[in-house]
Amino acid sequence: MKKYKWIIIAANLVILLVYFNYSVSKKEELLQNGKLVLLQLAPVDPRSLMQGDYMSLRYRLSENVNAEHLPKRGYCVIRLDSKGVAERLRFQQETTPLNKGEYLIKYTAPDQWNINIGAESFFFQEGQAKKYEAAKYGGVKIDKKGNSLLIGLYDQQLKNIK
Repeated sequence: MKKYKWIIIAANLVILLVYFNYSVSKKEELLQNGKLVLLQLAPVDPRSLMQGDYMSLRYRLSENVNAEHLPKRGYCVIRLDSKGVAERLRFQQETTPLNKGEYLIKYTAPDQWNINIGAESFFFQEGQAKKYEAAKYGGVKIDKKGNSLLIGLYDQQLKNIK
């Protein structure tokens, strides 16, 4: 029986490593090939005593939404202006319908007050909070399936804050 126990443990470890590597490769692909979208930020307190310096992000596209009437998971349909800044058009449960010039961002609604797109916090080096206070946009790479990945914060002139 001990022989099978080690085989099961090894098989689970291999499955976990394969899944982890697959997940990392998908994120790398999104970084390489994703479309950059700027999401306007809403103000939030940028500090946490327990976690160090970070900025909790809230986006304008998730404001003034009654999540009580939305499915728990779905897609926020956006359109980009000439500067690449996203404007919310609607929420929908499926990937279609999607018109020309519209893009998807997956969301979750954990409760009736919040809509999350999966990029709700940005950690930065301790002592750098002053630099990130000027952030007006969150830079997110998205793919055609609505997956998103936060890549940085941008200032009023749409420049990446580094």
